[in-house]
Amino acid sequence: MSRASLVVVANRLPVDRKTAPDGSTEWVTSPGGLVTAMESVMRNAESAAWVGWAGGADEDIAPFDIDTMHLVPVTLTAEEVEKYYEGFSNDTLWPLYHDVIADPNFHRTWWDVYVEANRKFAKAAAAATAEGGTIWVHDYQLQLVPEMIRSLRPDVTIGWFNHIPFPPFELFAQLPKRDSVLRGLLGADLLGFQRERDAINFTTCVRQILGYRASEHQIVVPGLGLEEDRTVEARCFPISIDVSVYDELTKDPAVLARAKEIREQLGNPKKVVLGVDRLDYTKGIRHRLKAYGELLNDSAIDPHDVTMIQVATPSRERVDAYKQLRDEIELTVGRLNGDFAPIGRPAISYMHRTFPRTDMTALYMCADVVLVTSLRDGMNLVAKEYIASRIDERGVLVLSEFTGAADELRAATLVNPHDIDELKSAILHALAMSEEEQQDNMRSLRRQVFDHDVQRWASDFLEALERVGGDRGAEARKAPSRPTLSSDACPPRAELDSALEAFATTPRVLIASDFDGVLAPIVANRDEARAVPESLQALRSLSGLDGTNVALVSGRSLEDLDSLTEMPSSVVLIGSHGAEVGALPESMDAGILDSSSLSMTDERRSQLATITAALERISRKYPGTEVEKKPTAAVLHTRNAKGRGAANATEEALEYARSIRHAKVTPGKAVVEFSVIPATKGEAIDALARACACDAWLYLGDDVTDESVFNRAGSNDLTIKVGPGETAASFRIADPEEVKELLAQLLAKRAE
Repeated sequence: MSRASLVVVANRLPVDRKTAPDGSTEWVTSPGGLVTAMESVMRNAESAAWVGWAGGADEDIAPFDIDTMHLVPVTLTAEEVEKYYEGFSNDTLWPLYHDVIADPNFHRTWWDVYVEANRKFAKAAAAATAEGGTIWVHDYQLQLVPEMIRSLRPDVTIGWFNHIPFPPFELFAQLPKRDSVLRGLLGADLLGFQRERDAINFTTCVRQILGYRASEHQIVVPGLGLEEDRTVEARCFPISIDVSVYDELTKDPAVLARAKEIREQLGNPKKVVLGVDRLDYTKGIRHRLKAYGELLNDSAIDPHDVTMIQVATPSRERVDAYKQLRDEIELTVGRLNGDFAPIGRPAISYMHRTFPRTDMTALYMCADVVLVTSLRDGMNLVAKEYIASRIDERGVLVLSEFTGAADELRAATLVNPHDIDELKSAILHALAMSEEEQQDNMRSLRRQVFDHDVQRWASDFLEALERVGGDRGAEARKAPSRPTLSSDACPPRAELDSALEAFATTPRVLIASDFDGVLAPIVANRDEARAVPESLQALRSLSGLDGTNVALVSGRSLEDLDSLTEMPSSVVLIGSHGAEVGALPESMDAGILDSSSLSMTDERRSQLATITAALERISRKYPGTEVEKKPTAAVLHTRNAKGRGAANATEEALEYARSIRHAKVTPGKAVVEFSVIPATKGEAIDALARACACDAWLYLGDDVTDESVFNRAGSNDLTIKVGPGETAASFRIADPEEVKELLAQLLAKRAE
């Protein structure tokens, strides 16, 4: 499939794999509000795709279509499932974001894997999206994805929606790597939250932790170095349900018959109380059972007249906290049934399994009272499903104040589930409520739910995203992005040989190369780097051929590059990523590269001194890091940092970069360079190509900084990545030894 105009990114794909009795498997669409909403949105999009995990470990599944959706599976290893999903997502973020109802756990290895897993989703989304497209990222598992996508695809518009609560500053501040999480989210153009207070919590955290300017709904994200500031919006978009599904089910004779049958199986009690929850400590099931048990013990509820059903859908059963919760609930239910159940039926019918939507609707239709007593919940769609199922306009919803639904469903019986006495009173009030009061409340609730369904939620978000991201991406969309090679993709060598043959016969060419990692193997001490002698000799020989121009373009200083290569005057040396230009041979137009913008001024010298001092302060905090001083730049080197010092020092340096202006900040392999001369390797190659009036150029590079060259290649140019890593280069070779062979091959062909 060609790239899509709309790409949805979520932890899971919207399908489940089902195994038939004969052993065959098939994909079926998952139930749930998000899938329903996105199906509708994706049908109406020009082209759409969904990026997500299929649910198994180490499964390499090719993209496929189901119904109207194009699905792009992301492969997660067993370690990533354990540490990214079960670990950092569900044992660190989930409890922290739910008011620390359970203690969050944090392990640094979990964070490392969380970063790598997020990068997988980001790369898959970036590759699946068309020029100027829209990417909508979902939920807490993927909080780093927006920033990662922005670095890969500045042309797209990015939205993110949080389906769970976002904690207040006092709780979020406890999260290790909190700065990285916030910056990851701020890669989006629009951030959506379930409740207004969640959006405010987020902007408060950004203001307090990152120090960015933030109003109630808008955040100014400082540009990195020479980049422009961006404005990000954080707003409330309460999610809902597909009411049309429940409207149809409640008219289905089979569902109506099932509701009647359930009530009969319970012994036709006067009142049925229902709780429906995923088995999770945030849902308040223990508090609910405690309140209900006390009402039975107080004889305030007669189990002959009132019965309770508790559905607890299985969830995260390999996590210890969930195993313990299940044991506690089942022990409590067993004790209450042993103490209070009348002969022939339980006081509480407990079911730990998943029900089809038809059975759930039947349960809603026969329940006189539904208890939604979450201790903390992003929204809680059970409350809205119950309301949508009550076509008789009867029934009572007892709803926790700590759900997102409480902000909208004001006609429900609102309760503080932490207050057991208040919860008991609310249950008794619900059981005694008159039909007239039930009808008044339910009419109001149904009007709210039907007027704000899931389709409206999705359209409201996407309309706001289009408004926010429309102007921002206009400039970025003008330049088409190049297709990229994945981290290990390597086109057949025969294709490279053919391209090299065509390049060698081009009349006027420019051959340029990076130094470290290309001509010279990477070493721990950069002062000990030495080029492969045969490669340098090949470049010297090439520079002496007619119509052949040769250049070395490096992040090293010009003086350093000169001393390490000892090249003749026929080879152009460009240092500091293009900020320093050596002498040009007579065959080149020197005026093209002679620009006052590359000269140092007093203002630039002063700024460089300030930057150098700041980087030295950072370096002193992390043993093994060091600062290199160049004529036009200062470079933080982290290759020899101890432990996690490299990542921490880099993060601190990039955060510092957001506080300065008029400097070019270039992250690379184990380096972050701050240059007061606004130059890139790509700009240098452009200028060299014009100066020598070449018909085509070839460039060899290995670093992130070389991508600025690869992205400028025309149809006749030849770009070669040395080593692993995603790249815009057309070809890849393994290491400096292969560079030696390639240059020898090129010299032989060019000299024919």
